[in-house]
Amino acid sequence: MKKIILVGLLCLSSVVFSQKNHKVLMTIGDEKVLISDFKRVYEKNLDAIDNEDEKDVQRNIELYINYRLKVKEAYKIQLDTLPSYKKEIETYRNQLAVPFMQDSVYINKLVKDAYFRTKNEVKAKHILVRTPSVPTPKDTLKAFEKINFIRNKIKNGEDFEKMAVEFSEDPSAKGDPQSGRVGNKGNLGYFSAFRMVFPFEESAYNTKVGAVSTPFKTRFGYHILKVDSMRVSKGEVEVAHILISDTTETGKKLVFEIYDKLQKDQQFKTLARKYSDDSETKSKGGVLRKFGKGMMVQPFEDVAFSLEKEESYSKPFQTRFGWHIIQLIKKYPVESFENLKQELIQKVRSDERAQLSQKAVIQKLEKKYTIVENEAAKMIFDIPNIRNIAKDSLQTEILKINDYSLSQEDFVNYIKFRSGKAIFEFFEDFKNDEILSYYKNNLEKSAPEFANTLQEYKDGLLLFELMQQKIWEKSTKDTLGLKSFFDDNISKYETKDFSKIKGEVMNDYQNFLEQNWIADLRKNTIIEIDKRQLKNLINFYNKK
Repeated sequence: MKKIILVGLLCLSSVVFSQKNHKVLMTIGDEKVLISDFKRVYEKNLDAIDNEDEKDVQRNIELYINYRLKVKEAYKIQLDTLPSYKKEIETYRNQLAVPFMQDSVYINKLVKDAYFRTKNEVKAKHILVRTPSVPTPKDTLKAFEKINFIRNKIKNGEDFEKMAVEFSEDPSAKGDPQSGRVGNKGNLGYFSAFRMVFPFEESAYNTKVGAVSTPFKTRFGYHILKVDSMRVSKGEVEVAHILISDTTETGKKLVFEIYDKLQKDQQFKTLARKYSDDSETKSKGGVLRKFGKGMMVQPFEDVAFSLEKEESYSKPFQTRFGWHIIQLIKKYPVESFENLKQELIQKVRSDERAQLSQKAVIQKLEKKYTIVENEAAKMIFDIPNIRNIAKDSLQTEILKINDYSLSQEDFVNYIKFRSGKAIFEFFEDFKNDEILSYYKNNLEKSAPEFANTLQEYKDGLLLFELMQQKIWEKSTKDTLGLKSFFDDNISKYETKDFSKIKGEVMNDYQNFLEQNWIADLRKNTIIEIDKRQLKNLINFYNKK
């Protein structure tokens, strides 16, 4: 019972102190420093400090005061107005904002999905009905009705591959009788994450084996697909190859002669350099970059993944590119989630699926913000030469996000050099971009973590520039001052030869200049510390 009461008291004590975090710990000139301000800086590097003396709260209070005095001086002499500083801050702010522009929960889901789809390959066939690059509603409806017509025929018993040859607008399905290229009847073989456009991948992995998907849209048009099977991924493979592009009997004879030389223990790389027609790899002994399923033509992949022993090689085989012999260099099984996590996060954020994460953010912001569209102002959508309307006629507000107003001119400027979509679709893009832009421009108000990190970077950059001017440049240029400092403190050094210890003396001189400078800053600034809050702070860390 006593233990429970003690734990309860400790928890209550922690809550009470947490509430005090927003109280003023000290004032430095006209700047009020909250307990939370100091704690954030103090705790940031606490775990990295081994020396207990350096963890002392009182000592760190003094260091924090010195730090704030320097930063205040930097702002006072307007170092924050330097063009180089502004440019650096703008670049950093854009980088720092990236994670905030995407829904972290949604990103985590996409990353886990991507790992499952990396570990497991799916085999599918598809049928495509194309839409124009700038489809009208009529074009879209026509394509949708056609794909549904095809799907219904398959659901009623027609063979999928037969329908692919008859109706698919993917040229690879039918082949080319004139060139002798055989059609794939819609078969795509095995593929895994990031090998197809995302809507296609999503549909393939969300359709049961043996089932036909519902129609879905990609930038190419409308598709349906049928999943044939799913299996554990074979990972990636690294191979070298010899290509003989001549498909006549002469080429066949040559490739088998090369194969005989391999069997007589001639080096694969030597033969690749001498005979291979692949100009990009022959100088490297035929070595290709490692690849997974869905990245090479299927016969090539099948042979590459069938090899088991490193340095073993295949018999000659043919693809549409010619004759090949492959040598296995190394197999790369799929790594653990922890090992692949950061790579997958990067891929997800740079892939089109990241747009879904942004949409999730936009949907949250639409509920949070007051967004008003002026329907009357949107009448300009019907004007054929909308991009050439005079600016004077485009000053009506077309969109408002909270207190931020956007005119018709803003929208017309947005679409000025854009094409490939209907005007009403561009407006949705415009609205979404502006919602995200408004959110990004006001991140300091809504994301304390972002605001704190950005401010720390700003202060750190100013401090670097200030130290450069006040200390580092002065210590290197003021040779008389440096020599005078050495003469005044010569008893501290073991050797009296200045040239041999110039670096050590310069470091001491910089510390000397900084101490005097800080002393002057303190002398000209009123500093007040709330002793009661300081005592509470020290007790808090002593208990921890």
